[in-house]
Amino acid sequence: MDEIDPSALRALLDRQAILDCLQRCTRGIDRLDEELVLSAFHEDAVDHHNSHTGTPTEFVAWFWGRQEKRAGCQHYVTNTVIDLDGDTAHVETYFLATNRQEGEDVMDLSGGRYVDRFERRGGEWRIALRQVVPEWKLTGDCSKTATELVLRQSGGRRDGSDISYERPLTRG
Repeated sequence: MDEIDPSALRALLDRQAILDCLQRCTRGIDRLDEELVLSAFHEDAVDHHNSHTGTPTEFVAWFWGRQEKRAGCQHYVTNTVIDLDGDTAHVETYFLATNRQEGEDVMDLSGGRYVDRFERRGGEWRIALRQVVPEWKLTGDCSKTATELVLRQSGGRRDGSDISYERPLTRG
């Protein structure tokens, strides 16, 4: 086996930490887990998110305030480009997001990009600046889906009672 280049290993570990952070953030949004979302941002970060600009704590308050009648929300992060520059990384991540309001027969599917500046502070990568770039939105009929039934049967919830928090996983 070839010698492992320490700088290549460092870059690989940095990239993985950034990807983990992105996924932690989207999971926190979908599960309405404030602690998880905030763990993805530095405390002094700024989030430019659609019509809202503010700190991570202000973003959570703004977003949570819009969730009262939302039956479901899922974020998918896909293509990610990471440009490492010492303790700073410039990151562009494509996303898809689904949203459905309770009692409505329509679902929104939107796509766009997160353009982020990550900073490594105290050995930990977190978002320091986020610009959400919406690209498109599609609203479709979901009257033929059985979303409520599926969620009840699957254990899917938008809070800490979701099956994904169960440790160790014992249900199946």
